[in-house]
Amino acid sequence: MMFKLGHSINQPVNLPNSKGVELFIKREDEIHPFVSGNKYRKLKYNLLEAKKKGFKTLLTFGGAFSNHIAAVASAGNLLGFKTIGVIRGEELENKILDNETLSFAKQNGMQFKFVSREAYRNKTSEAFLAKLKDTFNDFYLIPEGGTNALAVKGCEEILTETDKAFDYICCAVGTGGTISGLINCSKLSQQVLGFPALKGDFLQQDISKFVTKTNWDLITDYHFGGYAKINDELVAFINTFKELNKIPLDPVYTGKMMFGVFDLINKGYFKKGSKILAIHTGGLQGIKGMNRVLKNKNLQIIE
Repeated sequence: MMFKLGHSINQPVNLPNSKGVELFIKREDEIHPFVSGNKYRKLKYNLLEAKKKGFKTLLTFGGAFSNHIAAVASAGNLLGFKTIGVIRGEELENKILDNETLSFAKQNGMQFKFVSREAYRNKTSEAFLAKLKDTFNDFYLIPEGGTNALAVKGCEEILTETDKAFDYICCAVGTGGTISGLINCSKLSQQVLGFPALKGDFLQQDISKFVTKTNWDLITDYHFGGYAKINDELVAFINTFKELNKIPLDPVYTGKMMFGVFDLINKGYFKKGSKILAIHTGGLQGIKGMNRVLKNKNLQIIE
């Protein structure tokens, strides 16, 4: 599209106890080393729209370990856009070099505006956006996590004709854009399962804004306490999965989703003979930052 891309293949997954089902993982993480997985999909049509309308600057929002922030910074650098990141947490302003995500974004030319968590909650208000316009002049606004109608359009390209043989499509859910695209491009005979990475019941409503099909459900039992919350059990699973399959998983999204899929297989959730496709949405850049947190707590790190 706008820069050279790798290939997304469906790779079989080793199942210690298959329960008569087959599991494959779509390697969307291999699309691009920095703008990978669903981040490329969500940004594709937004960046084309920004270019078409003559914008020179992209502005978006995110937290300390945001895959979206890293991807926007990298894509902007590759395509000649100036990028601005509005970052949740004023305390991070003097800790950029201690944060792998923010230091990477800075290396790619991103300018930051750090705001309090209270102010961040109002980031979509007209008053907040008007202040940003006063500070940074004109910019193309990309929502937190990248989810809007153009992002969903990009995510509708994840599934191809070769994927129509799968009975279940599974993916991690953050802001709902990726699963919305998957639902829209799925066959009615397929069931799309989303595994939210954070607590809350708002996602059902958010996803419903973008879809009309009803062949989907959210599995809310595998968020491990909330966004970016993990424990030794999850870390051990991610490390074992990588050892058996030579596939790294991120701890915030895809690791939780795959843990959930394995657990549901063990519990007999999927009918015998089912073919399951799990979507690897990337996010591997966040492992370094998470490992720093784990080390500080004297916990097992992600290999």
